[in-house]
Amino acid sequence: MNDLATLLERIEVSAVEALYVTLEWVKVSPRPRNLDGKEPIMPSPFPGMDPYLEGTLWTTVHFSLSAEIVRQLAPKLRPRYLVLPAERFVIETPESVAITAADMYPDVGVAKTRSMAGDTHGPVVAPAPLELATIIPTSIPHVTVEIRDTANRQLVTAIEVLSPTNKRGDGRTEYLAKRRRILLSTAHLLEIDLLRQGQRVPMQQPLPRSPYFIFLSRGEKRPMTEICPISLAEPLPVVPVALLPSDKDEALDLQEAFATIYDLLGYDLALDYTQPPEIPLSQEDAAWAEMLLRAAGLRT
Repeated sequence: MNDLATLLERIEVSAVEALYVTLEWVKVSPRPRNLDGKEPIMPSPFPGMDPYLEGTLWTTVHFSLSAEIVRQLAPKLRPRYLVLPAERFVIETPESVAITAADMYPDVGVAKTRSMAGDTHGPVVAPAPLELATIIPTSIPHVTVEIRDTANRQLVTAIEVLSPTNKRGDGRTEYLAKRRRILLSTAHLLEIDLLRQGQRVPMQQPLPRSPYFIFLSRGEKRPMTEICPISLAEPLPVVPVALLPSDKDEALDLQEAFATIYDLLGYDLALDYTQPPEIPLSQEDAAWAEMLLRAAGLRT
């Protein structure tokens, strides 16, 4: 199994099944090596989040990062807590997203006419002069990492690795409704937003300009939210995972989790750093990335 990202895209499995496949693969796979036996790990050239992963590969990032969060937290929190993936599906129509050939049928079909030659008797049914594809809603799988107390199975903390569908159109509406239910409960909510595009979670005051954010809403401190802006030039932080009042926070090392999935899934082989990223960078960030990639020998 050399390319888990390709495997998950080709095999039709549910979101949670895919997450468990990822967890099992991470657990049993040796560190990738070249044929000569030396460790060839090529880490991401970016110090923190890699903007090249915000495009078509994001689904694999969503699943694998969620899996690595489970793998990192579960042994630390047992036996008092369970760390479990929870699956849901978001129905999204393509009206609010960029439509590509992979998303739906072509916008214009080919109209065919039939010969009317020969004798006919009675009314003739004319062929439709035009065929167009209708918009088909798409079911998008999402995974939430849930921390529950072992005794009562009560939800203590929900961890969301946000996806594009959480930040636009119908998917955002669905996510905000789910988010509202959590905020009205006693559970903590940790949101990891490593996507520059789309709408941020709503706040009473404007957020600072930053490509990425971590949001921690503690049940006992609402409506106040702990916010960690993250720039392209800095590593992902170690973030606190809030638990029951009698227990101290547990640390979640996001940079370690990201570096682990980058190495194991071989994203260095899947990404073309000689080209701009799918989600464009600002002019300033693009110039910085150009210098960074040149220094890493990935551009000439």
